[in-house]
Formats: sequence, structure tokens, C-alpha cells
Amino acid sequence: RVNLNMMWAGVDDASWSGFFVFVPAMALLGLVSWLASPLTVRHARVVQRVGTAMVAPIKGLAEWWDPKGQLKEADISPFMWPNGTMPKSAEFDALVADGFAGYRLRVGGLVETPVVLSMDDLRGLSKQEQITTHFCIQGWSGVAKWGGVPMRTILDLVRPTAEARYAVFYSFADGGEGGRYYDVHTIGNMGHALTMLAYEMNGAPVSVLHGAPIRLRCENELGFKMVKWVAAIEFVDDFADLGAGHGGYNEDHEFYGYRMPI
Repeated sequence: RVNLNMMWAGVDDASWSGFFVFVPAMALLGLVSWLASPLTVRHARVVQRVGTAMVAPIKGLAEWWDPKGQLKEADISPFMWPNGTMPKSAEFDALVADGFAGYRLRVGGLVETPVVLSMDDLRGLSKQEQITTHFCIQGWSGVAKWGGVPMRTILDLVRPTAEARYAVFYSFADGGEGGRYYDVHTIGNMGHALTMLAYEMNGAPVSVLHGAPIRLRCENELGFKMVKWVAAIEFVDDFADLGAGHGGYNEDHEFYGYRMPI
């Protein structure tokens, strides 16, 4: 009762007044939710678009934040939960079989210098390491040490044109409902200090389970935005013609917003 009173009136006492405010309020909210559910389920895309229009500008401001904070080796989680549908193609199986010696990352689109990079090429570029927390939209988190190529280095290498506004990351894996998994990020997010193409996790090569041979780390976003098993990167001026046009696989199928800063 004390907590309820503090929440609704800032009063530190044990009376029942807060209880009798909260019960009707929660009942009303539950009724509204129950009545609205058939409408929101039937028009989920409209709800997504309205929600995006309402919060995307605020989330866009949050993406300007360039996180630099890191944790310590002692903070590393003993286990990092893997999510996502594993790649199932013959092409990917062949890459795994030869230790990714035949892997080639294609980076193109609206860039001055398209490139095709092998794992040796990637390891030959500038490397950074970071210990950061991974936040999943499902509510769990985990800490790992990542090593790889800063996306700033990739930007310097390919030089996106003035028209390029987004970077699209394509996975070797399909999404849960079929079709290639992909996700879209703003160019600004790609220039942040802790955004990288990671090929190491906790001092060892990233495992296939966690996204080998490379996976995106974009530390100011939720985990589903960090594409695993990266096959290609494309710089574009718009994403309306990609997938269902909402900025990513989960955005297309689960009605998420394409901006998910934490």
C-alpha cells in the first residue's frame, strides 16, 4: 500500500487510497486494451506507421549519441544466448567446411569504391576490441568482448556518396518466416566509435552459432538490429523497395520500428 500511495500521490503512508485508485485505473486500461486489440491486430501495419511517426524523431535524436563506455573482462557473461534462424544454404555450409577461407564480403551500392573483402583482408584492416552489453528486445542481456573492423574504417574504404543515407546488412540466414534476413541502419550510426564488423568474440573467432564469420555490432541498438552471418553490405538512399519496405526483416514481419536505440 505504501508503494501504491507513493506512485500515485507521493504520499508516504499505508492507507488504502492508492489501492482504490490503481484497481479501477488498471481495470479501465485492461478494458481499453481488450476492446482495441481486434482493431490493432487487424490493422497492425497502420499501428506501426502511426507509432513510427510518433516516436521515430525522438529515436533519431537518441541515435546521435555515440556510446563509448565499456566494461571489464570480469563482467563478461559465462554464456551468451544465441537468437535467430541459422543459415541453411549449401553455400554457407561450404564456407563453414573450409573455415571461411572462401568467404567474400561484398560492400557496394552508393559508394565510390565498391570492394570485395576476404577474411584475410578484413583482418588486415585496423582492428579494435570492446567489451559491451548486448540487449535483446526479449528482455535479456549479456556481456562479451568483441574484436573486429570499425565501420568507420569500412566507410573510409568505400566512401559512400552524398546520396547514401542508409547501410543495409544482408545475412546468409533467412528469417523465421522465410526470406533473407536483413536490416537497415543510418549512415550516422555506422560512424559511431563502437560500431564494428566483429570477427572475434571473447578472444576467439566468432562461432557459427553467434554469427560467423562476421556479425555487426552497433552498441546503441537492440540486438535484432545487429545482423549475424553478414553476407553483404549495400549503401542506399532509401529502403522502401527492400523487403516489405519497413527497414528490416523484423520490421517487415513483426512490425518493429526500424530505429531501436537503447
